[in-house]
Amino acid sequence: MEKPIVSAKSDIKAGGTGATLATSVYDRMREDILTGKLPPGDKLRADFLRARYGVGTSPMREALNRLAADGLVVHEDQRGFRVSAVSTAELEELLKTRCWLEETALRQSIAHGDAAWEESIVLSFHRLSRQPRSASDASYTFNPEWEKLHHEFHRGLIAACGSRWLAGYCDQLNDQTLRYRQIAAQFDDPRRNEVDEHREIMEATIARDDDLAVKLLIRHFEDTDALIRKHVPDMRDSAPFGKISAAV
Repeated sequence: MEKPIVSAKSDIKAGGTGATLATSVYDRMREDILTGKLPPGDKLRADFLRARYGVGTSPMREALNRLAADGLVVHEDQRGFRVSAVSTAELEELLKTRCWLEETALRQSIAHGDAAWEESIVLSFHRLSRQPRSASDASYTFNPEWEKLHHEFHRGLIAACGSRWLAGYCDQLNDQTLRYRQIAAQFDDPRRNEVDEHREIMEATIARDDDLAVKLLIRHFEDTDALIRKHVPDMRDSAPFGKISAAV
């Protein structure tokens, strides 16, 4: 039986409140789902979860209900919970919606961002470019620090959009697509240089060339989509999602 997972950010101390336990388990399960440690489609058996996360039934069920509300797990009548499956249809919907929303957010940020916003983008790119994509040189291993910096870079691009709601929706879509990006990240594509892709997006953004910045950002998303479809059997033969034409 697998031992309970304990991490620095999610230690559960004896005597903690039910809400604290549920939130901690929610955070840890969410990370495990997004990074593929709990694979798509896996049945989430109560005994397995209690052993893995070291908590009782009540906080576990509350965490599962919250994850279901996020769309990361599904509840099946009489069959319990299961990690939400990945599919071509969902990937297409997620990426199309993300492209639409991030185009609006990026254009608004370019129009209204100040010098401090520009400097934050340059700094976030610099930090991201110095962090290895994988935690291991031998094979791809999820690197939480790279993922954190990657999220900060993309979040920084749209930080001056003027709408916390729009930025929040973009964050949610980024989280939902993370599972798919982890699929793509496991495979090498010698033609792709993510550092250069991020640099080009950064340079076009701070140059206030909104048409070029949007074009590069959408191409960045499309390249990931193509890599996923190339290596995932049930997506390989499906048509890629339609190219998202920037509203120029």
